[in-house]
Amino acid sequence: MRKDIIAGKLITLYTSSHPDRPLIVLNTHSGDGAGVWGELSKMADAAGSCDSGINLLVVSDLDWNCDMTPWPCPPLYKNGETFGGGADEYLKLLVSEIIPHAKEHVCGEPSKTCIAGYSLAGLFALYAAYRCDAFDRTASMSGSLWFPDFMEFAEEHDMKKAPEKIYLSLGDKEAKTRNPLMQKVQENTEALAEYYGQLGINVDFEMNPGNHFRDVELRCAKGIATIS
Repeated sequence: MRKDIIAGKLITLYTSSHPDRPLIVLNTHSGDGAGVWGELSKMADAAGSCDSGINLLVVSDLDWNCDMTPWPCPPLYKNGETFGGGADEYLKLLVSEIIPHAKEHVCGEPSKTCIAGYSLAGLFALYAAYRCDAFDRTASMSGSLWFPDFMEFAEEHDMKKAPEKIYLSLGDKEAKTRNPLMQKVQENTEALAEYYGQLGINVDFEMNPGNHFRDVELRCAKGIATIS
């Protein structure tokens, strides 16, 4: 494991001992991704392997409500935090500085570069496909696909590079909320899964038991394993 700070972001890199393995970028709210890496290691052990077979780049210390959102949005709740809409600026940093730095410290050349995220980072992972061609596959776990106007944006704009595969997941209780905007999350996620499938993209959609906060690390690991 290697840790660095780039532009105020904490960069944690877990590497495979084998050359030319996929590089998975995971943007996360906090921490260094150790729990997710642990879940991936358990999966590898269960499969009889001593190596997860991937390189995992975890980025945290993000300005979460700004870096992960494509455009500004008012707070969801009274006295809540405004969504800043800084995804384009952060994506530029990710692609031009953070990922190249990580590639200098993995064994060989990654066979593919993928992006994954949970909650707002799941929204960002899908949005990135419309703004750059850096990623081969995408995983959005419990993605904030309730975000205002994202459905319309996704259907009205072309991706810079359509992912080979998209993994989408959601908890079966996530839409059961008093917030009318967030109530749309399951409807929107299912609609996007169908839409991307119609575009010819290989889409894997999974419903998990529980609300937004259940088994977060395990859900992240399942999505990462699916696109690896």
